[in-house]
Amino acid sequence: MSAHANDLVVTPRGLLFQGRYYPCTVGRGGITDEKREGDGATPRGVHNIVGLLYRPDRIARPTDWALPIHIGDLWSDDPNHSDYNHMVRAPYGHSHERLRRSDPMYDLILVTDWNWPNAEKGKGSAIFIHQWRRPTYPTAGCIGLRRRDLLAIAKALRPESRLIIR
Repeated sequence: MSAHANDLVVTPRGLLFQGRYYPCTVGRGGITDEKREGDGATPRGVHNIVGLLYRPDRIARPTDWALPIHIGDLWSDDPNHSDYNHMVRAPYGHSHERLRRSDPMYDLILVTDWNWPNAEKGKGSAIFIHQWRRPTYPTAGCIGLRRRDLLAIAKALRPESRLIIR
C-alpha cells in the first residue's frame, strides 16, 4: 500500500499529510482488520474520501465541493435497515447519529467510503475524519484531529487524496 503526498496516512506519530505530521486520535478499540458495528475500532486499509460536510452556521465553506449539514441530517447506523451507513433525514425511526451536534465535533466531517455505498450488514458505519474531543481522547472508530488542523487539511485535499490506516 504505497502512499502519495496528498494521502492522509495514520501512523504511530500521527496523521501524515503533505509531508507534515498532525496529532490525531483513533477509535477506542484500536485499529482492526475485523471492523464491526459498535466495536469502537478504526478499520485498517485504504479508504477514499467521498464527501466533505460542514456546519454553515459555524464555519465558512472550506472548499467548493463541501456540502452543508442541515437541521435533520442524520447518519444511519442501523445494520438492519436498507439505509445503513448512509446519510438520512429526520424523522428517521431507526438507529442513527445526528450530524448537526450541539458540540463542535461534527462542524466539519470528511466522509470515507468505509463500507459504503453498498454497506455490508454489521461491518461498521460512519467512519469519518472529524474534530477530536481533546488530545489523546479516543473516538468511536473515526479519526479525530485538532480543529485548525482539520480545516487546513480539508482546504488542501486533492481529488486523489485517500485515508490510509496501517
